[in-house]
Amino acid sequence: MNEQSTSHLLPTYARVDLAFERGEGVWLFTASGERYLDFTSGVAVNALGHAHPQLVAAISEQVRKLSHVSNLYRIPEAERLAARLCAASFADFVFFANSGAEAMECAIKTARKYHAANGAPERYRIVTFEGAFHGRTLATLAAGGQKKYLDGFGPVVDGFDQVPFGDIEAAKNAIGPATAAILIEPIMGEGGVRVVAPEFLRALRELCDRHGLLLVFDEVQTGMGRTGELFAYQHSGVAPDIMALAKALGGGFPVGACLATAAAAKGMTAGTHGSTFGGNPLAMAAGNAVLDVMLADGFFERVKRVALLLKQKLASIKDRYPSVIAEVRGEGLLLGLRAVVPSGELVDALRAQKLITAAAGDNVVRLLPPLIVAEAEISDAVRCIERACEELAKHHRPVAQGGA
Repeated sequence: MNEQSTSHLLPTYARVDLAFERGEGVWLFTASGERYLDFTSGVAVNALGHAHPQLVAAISEQVRKLSHVSNLYRIPEAERLAARLCAASFADFVFFANSGAEAMECAIKTARKYHAANGAPERYRIVTFEGAFHGRTLATLAAGGQKKYLDGFGPVVDGFDQVPFGDIEAAKNAIGPATAAILIEPIMGEGGVRVVAPEFLRALRELCDRHGLLLVFDEVQTGMGRTGELFAYQHSGVAPDIMALAKALGGGFPVGACLATAAAAKGMTAGTHGSTFGGNPLAMAAGNAVLDVMLADGFFERVKRVALLLKQKLASIKDRYPSVIAEVRGEGLLLGLRAVVPSGELVDALRAQKLITAAAGDNVVRLLPPLIVAEAEISDAVRCIERACEELAKHHRPVAQGGA
């Protein structure tokens, strides 16, 4: 009998019939000992790979001491992590949650509350961009605006105005007396690994400054080293007022964070927001351990080096298999292959070669290896991709290009 057919898990995922028993570095192992190269990292979560010794040690030590006390009391581990995140970013304050969607909810509330605290509670609307993904709560789904995720859940939460991706004139035209903020991902991950140009982010910053709006960055997927800097916004030099983090922040332990400047956070006073589990000692031990590794000398330089190597090798594969891959996108180790074939076919073909990847919008396959991936493992992955492309190319001929 198919084990999946007897599962009592709510069937909200189209799961692959594959289970892993353990992981080590960039590798995953099934119960029967089959080994897969993990270029999904739990969808950009396992930035330090599997069973990283520093992360394991920190969590193990903390769980033997204290896991949870609630936010009715001071949590020194949370104070330390918040101070470190602020020192490494634009922010003055941090709110800890458990997920990216929760971090985004806090960001949305912070932006709205800022205007209410300034005597303009009517300013609550947020300009967002088509194709974005900000989470699965009712508010974050409304922020993303994608019909396929919203259908069947009743009236859409009010307060979000979607405009086309990369269209600065549309963003300008969407601003009105009720606008509070502009929200964007520096790189759209789920939306197809679409990189937002630095000049576009600068234009948004100028718009916000001109109209008294807050600029909010969703760095749930791009943050914590994924692009070769601790935060993706650092590539552009454009600082937001509010930023959401999660995924890699805990290296596999559920942690979310909303970062804000003191000015942007002025309305978030005692009682305005909360979380039962957010910022508990166990989660904070994980977050601090991740930062210990990432802030060590040479970490990001090595990430950039292996990322450039991977991107160069992917460009070569694209050139050799134009009937399979149309474009290589992304920054750092958040890379996308826009496929010519259906992206699901490419994901399946890569998995058949024992390489785990993730699909995204715009017919893209995401490559999200752990940030500790070595050059030898990059070479292993490239060989898997070449073999998968070779198999798919046998069944998909390139489309002839018209000429004069």
